[in-house]
Amino acid sequence: MTDAEIIDLYFARCESAIRETSQQYGAYCKTISMNIVRNAEDAEECVNDTYLSAWNSIPPQRPTVFQAFLGRITRNLSLDRYKARKTQKRGGGETAILLDELEYCIPSGSSVEDEVEVGIIGKAIDSFLSSIGKEERIFFVRRYWYADSIAVIAEQFGVSESKVKTGLFRTRNKLKKYLEEEEGVVI
Repeated sequence: MTDAEIIDLYFARCESAIRETSQQYGAYCKTISMNIVRNAEDAEECVNDTYLSAWNSIPPQRPTVFQAFLGRITRNLSLDRYKARKTQKRGGGETAILLDELEYCIPSGSSVEDEVEVGIIGKAIDSFLSSIGKEERIFFVRRYWYADSIAVIAEQFGVSESKVKTGLFRTRNKLKKYLEEEEGVVI
């Protein structure tokens, strides 16, 4: 079934939309969630919440790239779940590491003005990513969007973990410089 057909099922309020979404994108969403929360039960709950959120969002929204739409929802729900668990346990882990890696070059927002700036920063990051090389971009997205570990990225691309770490470090530095100089973002 195509994405457009699945979205049409949502618009028709047909419950099979969720079943079709699960069949086509369940593993994709679970991988994203597991990479962040590192707990099978939490990941399953996040994926189920993704389906509910999609059900509640479509209509009125009509996602142009359904996979990215679901990925964004899953990622955001998983990050929220991770933060809630971290607050409860005060534990560390891979997600804390990757968030710490980005912390110094991307400010976090808390006020309305900060939230507006976060939207501006998102667009600036998109622009930055389109300006760098393919390998750098893939490493960055795999690490900071999909929350893949350094080892997984290295294995997927047949390179050393050192190469991935160095590449990510350089890309974060380029991003910080880009945000400060090109976009005027104060970090």
